[in-house]
Amino acid sequence: MRLTQSMCTIAECAPGGDGCPAARPRLVKIAVVGGSGVGKTALVVRFLTRRFIGDYERNAGNLYSRHIQIDGEMVAIQVQDTPGVQIHEHSLDCNEQLNRCIRWADALVIVFSFTDYKSYELLGHLYHHIRQLHPGNTVPVVIVANKADLLHIKEVEPQQGLQLANMLGCTFYEVSVSENYNNVFNAFHLLCKEVSKQQTTSTPERRRTSLIPRPKSPNMQDLKRRFKQALSAKVRTVTSV
Repeated sequence: MRLTQSMCTIAECAPGGDGCPAARPRLVKIAVVGGSGVGKTALVVRFLTRRFIGDYERNAGNLYSRHIQIDGEMVAIQVQDTPGVQIHEHSLDCNEQLNRCIRWADALVIVFSFTDYKSYELLGHLYHHIRQLHPGNTVPVVIVANKADLLHIKEVEPQQGLQLANMLGCTFYEVSVSENYNNVFNAFHLLCKEVSKQQTTSTPERRRTSLIPRPKSPNMQDLKRRFKQALSAKVRTVTSV
């Protein structure tokens, strides 16, 4: 059995390269938040690479940067992964690092797992915390329910996630990061479209502010390294069998 070690992305190309406009692309900043172990990192990696990696190092809050094409427009997208949050004495246990990430973001993905009811209970708390840090109710938020393939150990019904998302005014996506790419892409695609729409109609001053990026992250190289390690481990396992 031979596994090909490769990385592919969504219509990826470097700015100014063949088929890509030389103008600076629109910048979209998305933060991914949720409880521990719900699959936030796997979701980000699945979106950026179309690949699923089952094992990850402890989430340190990495920033991933990519140029991708969405609806014919080149977009510089930055996705901020964040450590898991918990409820402590009926309130969110959010550190300043997480608050900075939320304030920084143009849009947010709140992730919970069908197999973890506590992660579902975080949804309302996280949503209202986001609205406190972004007064004005203009920042787009989607809710993603992960691990839809693990129905035999589910603790949350899909209808519960949909009802809560509707109550909060958020778009809801049911996904299995390990098995399917389409809804993962759809969630990020919707946020990119919403942010682009807001940036197009915003004032010139606000647009200039939104185009100031965070320092370029080297984490995609780290991601490639982890991907190769995961593939090598699978090759060793198959060989031993």
